Amino acid sequence: MTDTKPASLFSDLDVLERTDFPELGERVEGKVRDIYLQPSRLVLVTTDRHSSFDRIIAHIPGKGEILNRTSAFWFTETADIIPNHVIALPDPNVTVARRCTPLKIEVVMRGYLTGVTSTSIWTHYKNGRRDFGGFTLPDDMRKNDRLPQAAFTPSTKEATHDVTLTPAEVVERGLMGRDMLAKVEDTARRLFARGQALALSRGLILVDTKYEMGVDDSGTLTLIDEVHTPDSSRWWMADTYVDRIAAGREPDYFDKEFLRQWFIDHCDPYNDATLPEAPNELVAELATRYQKIFARLTGGSLTPRTPGHKLIERIRDNLAPFAA
Repeated sequence: MTDTKPASLFSDLDVLERTDFPELGERVEGKVRDIYLQPSRLVLVTTDRHSSFDRIIAHIPGKGEILNRTSAFWFTETADIIPNHVIALPDPNVTVARRCTPLKIEVVMRGYLTGVTSTSIWTHYKNGRRDFGGFTLPDDMRKNDRLPQAAFTPSTKEATHDVTLTPAEVVERGLMGRDMLAKVEDTARRLFARGQALALSRGLILVDTKYEMGVDDSGTLTLIDEVHTPDSSRWWMADTYVDRIAAGREPDYFDKEFLRQWFIDHCDPYNDATLPEAPNELVAELATRYQKIFARLTGGSLTPRTPGHKLIERIRDNLAPFAA
């Protein structure tokens, strides 16, 4: 396993805040990715932007590469379960992908009774809910317990907050036909089981995750966007889980909440026009956490940088063959 890079060294890396490559086609800016639209493909450049509170709050050195390469790792590991959209990986920060029509739902899988938000499964459970539509939970569960069976909990795609739906509600709202929904659920369960098994072999628990799926021009269900990354998934350390739960403590987790909490303590991140700069030590800590989980999962480390060659220049050079 590759050693984690010390946090102090992350300050030597330049960050990728945004790109502007008009030769690649129309640019659409997502929260993290700059997406270049071409007739039959997308050029997805994963930046170091870090989003919370529906805005960019920091730039985390190395994050874009880690997200892109982690997804690439999982696309390869799950290709026998479902086709994916990858055409090429011309740069550590870039995926060239087939254009697909995204499904109208987010595909969410949960393995544990956890969460802190008002819409989390744990919040609903502690407030007395037991019937979750597609599954029912017993009365004697504690926070962070493993669910009796992995739960398929699809949700809407909203501009603000997604709404969790039962499978029956997905069909009733006309978001997906019953046969396609059954195929999506079966695929999601197999992806989640594969992810949990491989992660456990690396000392990690894949707690929950979301998948993006679409259909290609032939109507084939296809895995798109990102897979099992630190942004799309919740991860705990496996070796301390049992003892910490027995002691009534939270699991050891790879969580970004500490950076969110700093902003909550120092400003009104939802309403202030301008936010303070994230402290360097917190940015370095989060960069280290991304690198640590990347190394555990894939055995990889960040791509060495060429002295005097800026990251943006490397990406531009590597994308030259993919001009629209």
